[in-house]
Amino acid sequence: VLTRQGWQVAKKTVLTLMNTLGLVCIVRRPRRYRSWLGQPGTVAENVLNREFGAEAPDTKWVTDVTEFRIGDRKVYLSPVIDLFDRSVIAYSCGPSPTLELTNSSLREAIATLPAGAAPLVHSDQGFQYQHASWRALLADACLTQSMSRRANCLDNSIAENFFGHLKEELFHHTRFDTVEEFTVALHEYIDWYNTTRISTTLKGLSPVEYRAQALAA
Repeated sequence: VLTRQGWQVAKKTVLTLMNTLGLVCIVRRPRRYRSWLGQPGTVAENVLNREFGAEAPDTKWVTDVTEFRIGDRKVYLSPVIDLFDRSVIAYSCGPSPTLELTNSSLREAIATLPAGAAPLVHSDQGFQYQHASWRALLADACLTQSMSRRANCLDNSIAENFFGHLKEELFHHTRFDTVEEFTVALHEYIDWYNTTRISTTLKGLSPVEYRAQALAA
């Protein structure tokens, strides 16, 4: 941010000033991964194979579902993320991790595709992604399905990384009294994440800025 504003300053100088002012970056704490260890159903091949780079928009998508607890209620989020710029191109949220939750986010993502685009769509081995309705949506749009290996969250680490940022930057440090209050904040966060939040991975740009710059080149 300082560089984009025209300042020329070393990172160590910024760190020293942050320490003096008591400014601390939010650091995500690693958590032990827990996975269902039962017998898997019919799954797709791990076509993505941890190749998380993408040379152009709408060539590789990843998706997953995460849970939030608001009092005695739960909210589930299902985003579709483009690996080119790490933008959330579509998402849905609801009170349970149903087939419709994941299918609706995929339908919304497919609706954004330009003519001729057919991205690889990668997920874990969740029951939603093994279901015939999910496979049908992919087949109808001529999209290739890919799945992580069982009990291996690193195969879908970009989606996990997004959830980590979301929970540390919004959820873990704010008290939400109602699901409705949280849902509004969630929509605002995703908009901010796409349009304003810069990333060193994207050369100091937000996802929207990075995509616009690439398409204009």
